[in-house]
Amino acid sequence: MWKLIKMEWKKNCLGKMIRNAAIMTTAVLLFVLLTAGEAGADMAEMGMFDKSFIHASVELYTHMSYMIFTGVLLAGFVVDDYKKGTIRLLFSYPVKRKKLVLAKVFAVWIFSFTAMVISKLVMYAAVLATGPWIHIPASDIPYGNWPFWVELFLSAAAMVSISFLALPIGMKMRSSKAAVVASIIIVCFTQGNIGEFTLTNNVPFYLCLFGLAMVSVFLAIRQVEQKDV
Repeated sequence: MWKLIKMEWKKNCLGKMIRNAAIMTTAVLLFVLLTAGEAGADMAEMGMFDKSFIHASVELYTHMSYMIFTGVLLAGFVVDDYKKGTIRLLFSYPVKRKKLVLAKVFAVWIFSFTAMVISKLVMYAAVLATGPWIHIPASDIPYGNWPFWVELFLSAAAMVSISFLALPIGMKMRSSKAAVVASIIIVCFTQGNIGEFTLTNNVPFYLCLFGLAMVSVFLAIRQVEQKDV
């Protein structure tokens, strides 16, 4: 399986993926530094977060950007192969179809999860380094507390997994655009708000979506051995 995952990364230009993730992280960091004060104040007034505005802003904007990024990767790794018909060549290999598709799924999940975690760490480090100049105290980021690290990894895993709800939509429609648009809708649904109502940080809701995402992936590959592509 690991060899198949590495093959997928190589085929889809891992270096380009890393470059795009780095560019996106830089853009999100600049946006956070420029808008965190105003955005954080609004979020605090609405009671959206029980954490400092900079901590909340990093979490929110990183989740939004990487959920869409995951949708783009799913479109490139999985949906495009079905759309262009190149999946037929892949299925001609003497390897089970489910294993080949799962390798694509894991390649996207591992990269997105790792990139999101690194992105968060880079942004937190940048905020701490520039804190004296942008007037953000180090105490606003509880990096010395173990719940902070548990949340960092668990939230990254949850957000990336929820993004896979876009996979069956893209595969059903054989459309990369549909997968990307679906991921944007998922972001709006999970990270947005209507007035004072928001589902952000709603753990039971996220758990339900996580379960639905796992079911979606299962249904997407369930009949791949018998289904004609």
